[in-house]
This record gives sequence, structure tokens and C-alpha cells, in this order.
Amino acid sequence: MHGDDNAILSLRDRADVTNRWLSERIRSILPDLMAEEDIDTWIISGREYNEDPVLMTLLPAPMLTARRRTILVFHLPRSGDLECLAICRYGLGSIYRGVWDPESGDGWQCVAQLLRRREPRRIGVNVSDTHALADGMTASELEALRAELDPGARDRMVSAERLAVRWLETRSPGEIETYPRIARLASHLIERAFSPEIVHPGNTTTDDVVWWFREEIDRSGLDSWFHPTVKLQAPDSGWDTPTRDVIRRGDLLHCDLGLKYLGLCTDTQRHAYVLRRGEERPPRGIEGLFERANRLQDIVTSEFSSGRTGNQILCSSLTRARMEKIDGRIYTHPLGFHGHAAGPTIGLWDNQDRVPGRGDIPLNPNTCYALELSVIGTISEWQSDEVRIALEESVLFDGESVRFLAGRQKSPYLIR
Repeated sequence: MHGDDNAILSLRDRADVTNRWLSERIRSILPDLMAEEDIDTWIISGREYNEDPVLMTLLPAPMLTARRRTILVFHLPRSGDLECLAICRYGLGSIYRGVWDPESGDGWQCVAQLLRRREPRRIGVNVSDTHALADGMTASELEALRAELDPGARDRMVSAERLAVRWLETRSPGEIETYPRIARLASHLIERAFSPEIVHPGNTTTDDVVWWFREEIDRSGLDSWFHPTVKLQAPDSGWDTPTRDVIRRGDLLHCDLGLKYLGLCTDTQRHAYVLRRGEERPPRGIEGLFERANRLQDIVTSEFSSGRTGNQILCSSLTRARMEKIDGRIYTHPLGFHGHAAGPTIGLWDNQDRVPGRGDIPLNPNTCYALELSVIGTISEWQSDEVRIALEESVLFDGESVRFLAGRQKSPYLIR
């Protein structure tokens, strides 16, 4: 991708980009992951409108759903190249080789024949108690597969949970190159929303800004992966107990926005302050809380290290924050094909102790996260309840360091 950061590709050009990335991912990432997880054959299936989430990341554009039943089989021989096979009635382009003759039996019989010829040691299927995104093979699909397999093949079936997570979380070179531009689209949109173009104190409501986001995202040809939120805080209206929705001078605004473009998600939370007449900057207390929130970001990202689990990062980050007397919460999550994506969870807003299962996943290189956290405190200028600064930025961990994909907010936007 080249040119203006705000330029949105045509649907046709987007299909070209995502198919190029898919080919790159299958060729350069998937064989290593299958070898790493010791899975010779990976079977992924889905029926139309009830697709495995992993399947949806493997379908070439312009496919939007499975067709009837779509089965993909990836086989990595002990020596040789990865085989990418498709069992479906309709073609899947150049990435996959069609291997099913509908006249010779159903799709699962074809899969059974493939396995007899290849004799894999470990056959992975997407079943998981821990990760919803790795639990995409439905009960009926699994039952149909097992019914066709020889007893020996059934005994070699294993959960592909870790392979599915690794596939979903790992970003390719092309994705890494383009992700900052996608993240900047969200930043530009928030800058417009939190400006006099959209916010007219005394008239504009928080819901007006929310629906402006939705309309502008739709008009631009982007997608939302959740409905945005806009909140206000002021001496007469707290974060948890809002008393009004009309924006006034002196209000501290907050938004939470999630975009999806080229198959990749962003997740961004930022603030704006509506200046009072005669003001040139927000109250010093708000600026001080921003400094604490930025410091908490520094603490969390400095704890990122390959092989450390989400729970380890959470525990050490909170310990350091308490030592520095920062009253904060950390609820950072993976980001990628999904907004709440596969990979290590680093805290939940309602669980700051340890997240079983998802928090025990180790950090890996070339993965992205929504660095999501908040700090709270009182400010003398308001003489009211606690004020919360909640920030969220899209970041990349390359195995050595963390990079903010679209910079980070160090002070609130000012609406004059």
C-alpha cells in the first residue's frame, strides 16, 4: 500500500492485498507453526453461515462464507512442501488444490481417503475448552469426521488449539508493514470527531458523536467490529454515574473505537477536553493523570518478553505500578483478525489477579495487542469524585521491543 494514509482501497484492490497476504502467510508462516506444534495434518471445516473462525481467515477473497460445506486440509510431510487441499464443490482459487470428486462419495469420505494415503502421525482439529477462536469444529462436523476415519486415524486426532492460536496471532511481513496505516485511520477519525467540526458545546450529545462515528465509518468503506462508545466526565457527571449526555465546556470526553480494514482490527481509546472560555489547556490535574496513564503504558510494555505469559506480565506490571503509587487497571488483549483476538490475555477489567487459561499463553514475536488500561485519581480543580483516564493503543511486539502502531496520546485533544 502506498500514498495517502486516509485513502481507502477499492474492494477489488483490497481483495488483491488480502490474497497476497494469505498466500504469504500459508507459504512462510504455516509450515513452521505446524512443525512447532508437531501436527502433520490440520483439518478445518465449516458449513455455510456457521463457519469456523479460523476457516474465515483462510478463505481467499472474494469469498465471504463457506459454500455448503468447505473443508481445508493442510498436510506437512516429513520431507517436502506443505500441501494445501480443498474439499468443496466450488473452486478456491490458486492457493488450494481441489481433490474432491462428488461422484465418488461425500467430503468426509474424501478426507478419510487422503489420510489413509498420507498416514499422518498427529491430526489436528479445532476443539478447545479455553479459546473460542480455536473451538470452531462443531459437534456434528467432528462426529461426521470420526465416523469416516479408520480407528487408527481416530486415535491420532488431537486438539489443534495451540496451532490455531499461533496461526491467528502471528502477523506476516506484509501485514506488519501495513498495520500502522490501518491504526492511523482510527486516530484520524477520532481527531475529527473530537473537534469543533463535530462537537458543538451545549448542543451535541455523546450519542451524536457515536452515530457520527458509525456513519463516517460506513461512508468511508470501513467496518466497525463493535459499536463505538463516547462518555463524558465533569464535576457534575462521573464516569460510572453520568447525569447528562449533552456535551458542555469543561467536559472531559472519552471514546472507544474499533475499526476493521483489510481483515485486521484496531482498538483505540482516547480523550478530549472541551475548553472553557479563556482556557488554553485542561486542568493540571487531568494532565497529571495522563502522565500516570502514560507511565503505566511504559511499565506494561517494558514487561513484554518472548515466552512470558500474560499473567506474568500482568502481575509484574501491577507490582511496579503499586510501588509507584499508580492506581491503575490493566486489561490488554491480542489484536489481529479479531478485535479480541487469539493470544495471551494480560488482565481483564474485572479480574486483576490472574486469568486462567487465556492468561497462561506465552508471548510470541510478530504479534499485536490493544494496550488497554486505565488510571483513576482525584483532581483538585474539580473537587468531585474520582476521574478516570482510559487509554488504548494498537501495538506490535517484534520479539525484542514494543512499537506503537499509530503513536500514543500524551495529552487530551483540545476542542476550542
